[in-house]
Amino acid sequence: MADDPKKNYPLPKFHFQVEWGEDRFGFTEVSGLDFETEVIEYREGNAPVYHKTKQPGLTKYANISLKRGTFLGDFKFFELWKKTMMFQEGAAQYRRDITIKLLDEEHKPIITWALTKAWPSKVQSTNLKADANEVAIESMDLVHEGLRIVEAQ
Repeated sequence: MADDPKKNYPLPKFHFQVEWGEDRFGFTEVSGLDFETEVIEYREGNAPVYHKTKQPGLTKYANISLKRGTFLGDFKFFELWKKTMMFQEGAAQYRRDITIKLLDEEHKPIITWALTKAWPSKVQSTNLKADANEVAIESMDLVHEGLRIVEAQ
């Protein structure tokens, strides 16, 4: 480990890729790669100690927030959300497995987060401000049913 200089420094987070089924999107920010196991507290009435025991409960996953620049004529975020708005999938399936990859200098994945059955629950257009000198940014929130970390080879 000490021989490899790359392992002596934390990973940079600015080079990443998001794959949405067959599509690839460019984003400026991805956040919400969180998961947590809820705690169940329990105590029997005749327990000899006067405190609760703690045990693992259900796992919950945070929503993923994706941000990107707004481009002329590109309404892909809105179109994806519109398909799931009434969530009447029928024959078409709008839930997607999504992968988010942190990449190294050679564009190879270092860490991959795999989302299961994700779908857009919220789309937010850019805010408008007359005295700002900024790029228009839109965002989308994804809900999903699972998050796992896949080690890179």
